[in-house]
Amino acid sequence: MSNIFPQSNQSKLTAQLLNQTDDKQFLKFYLQEDTKAMLPVRQITEVLKIQFDRIVPIPQMPAWVMGVYNWRGDILWMVDLGHLMGFNPWYQKNANLSKHTAIVLSPHKDRSKSSRESNINLGLVVSQVEDIETLNVAEIQTPTGVNIGSHLASFLQGYWLQPSKDMIMVLDGQPIFAAMPNNKAA
Repeated sequence: MSNIFPQSNQSKLTAQLLNQTDDKQFLKFYLQEDTKAMLPVRQITEVLKIQFDRIVPIPQMPAWVMGVYNWRGDILWMVDLGHLMGFNPWYQKNANLSKHTAIVLSPHKDRSKSSRESNINLGLVVSQVEDIETLNVAEIQTPTGVNIGSHLASFLQGYWLQPSKDMIMVLDGQPIFAAMPNNKAA
């Protein structure tokens, strides 16, 4: 069978396909009004709107753990992601919304479902979800030389500079999951 592409186009197509192997999808969202972050799509199950009055507070938890939420008959631990990362808690923001956006983080969904921890999900409350961004992982820069706190740095893969020069934090779900009290990260 003959090639349907001329040789020059075939080599360009091969080069494009090789470059795409490093492309990953990230969900872009706002932690607060002027702070954008991203999480790998492969660690996310769903984005949903929640009513705060349906979150059941759990005593003796860190302030950034808002409580639990009934999600499809399972317990979803609700986390104020901005507060966990050192920003102002959701209740100190000016938003008077009855519903907020939560990202369902499932950092173990890539792994086998044999362990109990594979079924634990977190609901990350964020200000707003923007869109999905396809990004070459080589464009993620390490946070060396950027003034960030060590607590915040523990959740970062790095950062990405958009063509507009806006900086977006690239987060990793595993350290967020591991921050949960009494949780053993796999």
